[in-house]
Amino acid sequence: MNICVFLSAADLPDRYTRPAREFAELLGKGGHTLVWGGSESGLMKVVADGVQEAGGGLVGVSVDFLADRARVVSAPDEMVIARDLAERKALLLEKADAVVIMVGGTGTLDEATEILELKKHGKHTKPVVLLNSAGFYDGLKEQFQRMEDEGFLPVPLTGLVFFAEEPVGALAYLEEAMGTQ
Repeated sequence: MNICVFLSAADLPDRYTRPAREFAELLGKGGHTLVWGGSESGLMKVVADGVQEAGGGLVGVSVDFLADRARVVSAPDEMVIARDLAERKALLLEKADAVVIMVGGTGTLDEATEILELKKHGKHTKPVVLLNSAGFYDGLKEQFQRMEDEGFLPVPLTGLVFFAEEPVGALAYLEEAMGTQ
């Protein structure tokens, strides 16, 4: 399975890097491929290193203005440089069978909401998991629930996104949803 992971390129404390590293190891040991923003820094590097060290593949999609920060990869791994953020998001989704959203800032939030909006409108049916490391997305989960409760979502929240508290639950959900267990 090609699993797209949206996440921060910042250096973060252990409460965020530990679950990211754990998910990366599970992904790699499961023989899956990481599809990610291609950065060689911060949490993006932690996840790419973990996947590669555990035997998984890498497909990076960087963007022109960040190309100098992109990880250098060799075949069979792949690195694509998109011309802008919109093309990058489209390529990440295109190359993925499933999506995991880890901790991140405004860029990650932008990616998450776009992926969910596209799913809401039937533009893709890929499973989406929000990995709620250290309760990072508790507020967003509450907001999404309010949106559903008050009629702002035309489909059930459970049909859009699965909230996982631990990496093992995130991967188990994806493997079950994709029928790869």
